[in-house]
Amino acid sequence: MNHPIRLYMSMSLDGYVAGPDDRPGQELGRDGGRLFNWLDDRNSDGPSGQVYREALATGALISGRRTFELAGRWQGDHHDGVPIFVLTHQVDDGDVPPGHARFVTDVEDCARQARAASGDRPVMVHGAGAAQALLRAGQLDEMEIHLVPVLLGEGRRLFDHLGGDHIELDLVRRLEDRDVTHLRYQVRRPGEAV
Repeated sequence: MNHPIRLYMSMSLDGYVAGPDDRPGQELGRDGGRLFNWLDDRNSDGPSGQVYREALATGALISGRRTFELAGRWQGDHHDGVPIFVLTHQVDDGDVPPGHARFVTDVEDCARQARAASGDRPVMVHGAGAAQALLRAGQLDEMEIHLVPVLLGEGRRLFDHLGGDHIELDLVRRLEDRDVTHLRYQVRRPGEAV
């Protein structure tokens, strides 16, 4: 799988990706910034630097609408001018996203467009809603979870609305660094052997 659709997400041990009350001006929620302390090492030669460089080497981005809005729409450029596909339930007339972003309402169409646009590079996924939609549609190939040793207790969970389907994962990489464990899972397709 040379260009997987891969979620990149920092998560607390109890499954939260943002603290409570995430909103403009407090985008990560109350105390949610704690999940991103590992980014202090993003320019290092260590595991966190490696993971960060891999994330920025992606050729396209799929984002959930809420994440896109909380991030100030990234002013239309998430990294290196790669195409940004914003998965959304509806598009209001006259709402034209900036720069390299475009709205897509169908999850399978979104995955297809992102794969085509990424060339031979992986597709990055941001946002719990987008991750869940892609998982439900069988379109998420991998998850890079930056597991942070903290219990946030409340906030926004990564896997709250998946439905009742059983999803098997294979751990394909584990990198330890200061204050984080980077875990890469491959999503097993239905029918693949355990």
